[in-house]
Amino acid sequence: MHSHLSFHNPPALPHDVVVGTLERALGDQAHEPEAAGVLVGSALNDDDREFVEHWCVQVGTRAVSGSPLLGLAGLCLGHTARRFGHLSDEAVALAYSLAARAEVDSSDVDGRALDGLDDVRSFLHLW
Repeated sequence: MHSHLSFHNPPALPHDVVVGTLERALGDQAHEPEAAGVLVGSALNDDDREFVEHWCVQVGTRAVSGSPLLGLAGLCLGHTARRFGHLSDEAVALAYSLAARAEVDSSDVDGRALDGLDDVRSFLHLW
């Protein structure tokens, strides 16, 4: 008998839950796995672009070197660019910065930041 695994995108959660979860993870890496799902759920399903972008930037600038949340923040900026067709200059600069860090040292920022930058460039026509 074969077991079939399925993946479901996490839902967008209420903003107070998102903020609390991400703040906990930024203060204590033990909470990063939960924070990852919350950030992805927001990037894929929350209709408030400014809120999503703000928290991608917060995570991408405040997470410690080596945290998987750094690459994920870059990836989620790409999701946000794809969904809304817009990012602030600060968010675009962060996407470039995280991708550059990933190219230099994948133990600092993982390669998902590179995928995020590809989406930012593509969906914001920055080629």
